[in-house]
Amino acid sequence: MRRSIALIASTGLALTLAACSDNNSSGKETTSAPATETSTEAPAGGGKLVIWTDANREPAFKIAADNYKADTGNEVELVVKENDQMRSEFSSQAAAGEGPDVVFGAHDWLGEFVTNGLVAPVELGDKAGDFNELAVNAFTYEGTTYGVPYAVENLAIFRNADLVDSTPATFDEMIAKGKEAGVEYPFIMQVGADGDPYTMYPFEASFSGPVFTLDGDKNYTADLNLGGDKGKAFAKWLSDNGEKGTGVLDTNISYDIAVDAFKSGKSPYILGGPWMIADFAGMNIAVDPIPAAGDMPASPFLGVQGGFINAGSANQLLATDFLVNYVGSKEVQDKLFEIGQRLPALTASANDATSDPLMAGFAAAGKEALPMPSLPEMGAVWGFWGKTESQIIAGDADPAGVWDKMITDIETEMNK
Repeated sequence: MRRSIALIASTGLALTLAACSDNNSSGKETTSAPATETSTEAPAGGGKLVIWTDANREPAFKIAADNYKADTGNEVELVVKENDQMRSEFSSQAAAGEGPDVVFGAHDWLGEFVTNGLVAPVELGDKAGDFNELAVNAFTYEGTTYGVPYAVENLAIFRNADLVDSTPATFDEMIAKGKEAGVEYPFIMQVGADGDPYTMYPFEASFSGPVFTLDGDKNYTADLNLGGDKGKAFAKWLSDNGEKGTGVLDTNISYDIAVDAFKSGKSPYILGGPWMIADFAGMNIAVDPIPAAGDMPASPFLGVQGGFINAGSANQLLATDFLVNYVGSKEVQDKLFEIGQRLPALTASANDATSDPLMAGFAAAGKEALPMPSLPEMGAVWGFWGKTESQIIAGDADPAGVWDKMITDIETEMNK
């Protein structure tokens, strides 16, 4: 469950389900290697793969492992790891030439892994077209694909359909409609003392667009795009709606407080992701696109989950076969959806998943999404970004002045 991106600190859904745009997390054109019929085939029998996963998804990957062993004779050892430790453990072990053959994680680990030489390219072969194109692009860095996606996620508006009948297209209209519901909060979202720029991002994007500028192919460059007049306009909006303004945004609202308030009928709207679905079981809810606060679409980040292959693995061909043909199978992607309630990266599974109105709502909310940047430079952004937003919302700083300082601090950190 994603409570706050700020807790990760160094860490959407453009599902026009057949594929969307050419966004990736690098500054260069995204192209996969030419497809071949044999590129993902592996020799049968006698091999063994060691794979790291979390406890929640282990049952789905066991299906893939059992099918793989039955077809090839190769063994798969699934090692369960804690989510908050997997990235750092893999980085340290892979750097020493050790670690698992495969690790499952988020696409925004990619920049760090590639620049440190920790992961190997993955050839999707003739199955490349079976996946959501944007999900594949999220695992692509400087034109090379380094992972096989299995799920995508983005934020949307949860609406209590017993309190309101729709979500308006603009933030101000949503707040007005929320007030008409006559409950405690017209709209609620987590902020916290350290801010939450991941959750706040759709509103910011409606003022200033992407975090980093995009090149002609809509790929991220390393040029920060948070500053200027548009950035200051967003900072003013934070202040206007903060604790000394309308009070809609409040640093005292944590994830748990926000979820409990919505679940208790104290707010008709909450901004959140599919990880909240289980919390709202039994409620009459709908999932809608996020209203724009500025003049542009309120585009959330797209997060993609998938498998990476250890660059030091002696079993890279076996690992590719396992990821592409078994984790990438409809049976396994369907099971991963059943477990995690994230839209599958495999188009056939995603098409089935969107028969659920809630999943269709997340797909609609993510039509303008871009992958969360996996550039190494993103690590310099999160901390300054969240703390600055929190200061402004609390009314503790001049919005324009503290925003300019944030830009200077981020750029200084990026240039170290």
